[in-house]
Amino acid sequence: MKVSTPGRICLFGEHQDYLNLPVIAAAVSLRMQIEGGIRGDRQIIINMPDINRIESINLDLPLVYSQKKDYFKSSIKVLQGLGFTFSKGMECTLRSNIPINAGTSSSSAMVVSWLNFLSRMSDQQKVLSPHQLAELAYRAEVLEFNEAGGMMDQYSTSIGGTIWIESLPEIKTKNYKNIPGYFILGNSREPKDTQSILSRVKGGVLDIVVKLKNFDNNFLLHTVQVNELKKYRKLLQDSEYELLSGTIINRDITRKADALLSGPCIDEKLFGQLLTEHQIILRDIQKISTNKIDKMIDAALEAGALGAKINGSGGGGCMFAYASANAENVCEAIKQISGEAYIINISEGTKIEM
Repeated sequence: MKVSTPGRICLFGEHQDYLNLPVIAAAVSLRMQIEGGIRGDRQIIINMPDINRIESINLDLPLVYSQKKDYFKSSIKVLQGLGFTFSKGMECTLRSNIPINAGTSSSSAMVVSWLNFLSRMSDQQKVLSPHQLAELAYRAEVLEFNEAGGMMDQYSTSIGGTIWIESLPEIKTKNYKNIPGYFILGNSREPKDTQSILSRVKGGVLDIVVKLKNFDNNFLLHTVQVNELKKYRKLLQDSEYELLSGTIINRDITRKADALLSGPCIDEKLFGQLLTEHQIILRDIQKISTNKIDKMIDAALEAGALGAKINGSGGGGCMFAYASANAENVCEAIKQISGEAYIINISEGTKIEM
């Protein structure tokens, strides 16, 4: 059996989902594949030729985590907690063309693929829905290791397409129609420290929220308007006020994008402008961009892209550009800076290929 799951780009709402604010993401045509079957013993063998690594799990031994992000074991643990059993081992091979540690959700694509594979290979041979896989992947990847991320990666890679995701008062998603034009992904090849950036930005905003709620118990990130922020100005340091303002502006950009994508037709120029407006906040206020990624974005815009932004938590990794035409020119311009760029398509979610 072969399971395939896409990577993702975050169109709008970067650094919003862990604040329970909505995001808009898109699954892309770079994918993670797991192919394998049942063994005759109680060993699980996971071959990863892309990174020259093999991992093994003995089902007869206690399931103890042996590394910081032991997602293969945590996925088994989450399934076992729901009553799944594994009387036989299995062997599989992982292959992927999703950039690793670059903001394109390679880890979530792996966890969703692995859970999809495991549930079907279990004694129960159960087929889980995309929403179920997303929820379990969030448990295995984020909750199990007390990490700082939200739910965007798991839901966008599992469900696929271009998707709106909100988590309050409960998780809710909706898919948009196809977006015309082209997306071009560029990899800066700069290493990124996702958890450090998430903790800095998330921790900063959450501290602000606590401070403002002590002053105004009705304060909510979901409802406060930009023109209302001035009444909180004296309570906050300059950097705090700037971070709060950027968070609310990005929230409103996401809402504008939702209205645009939900309409009868998509204004491609406006769509690109919203992407670039989002990038300006991420670069100048949340400070998650890098000089190299800024140069890649500038090169894309100069080559005819309608918009561009950093992708993922930032501090390195990937950016993407949007173009209505001349995608090859935009791709080449990005490549001149980074050496690695792809024209990508919006793709379907996790699936069985054979």
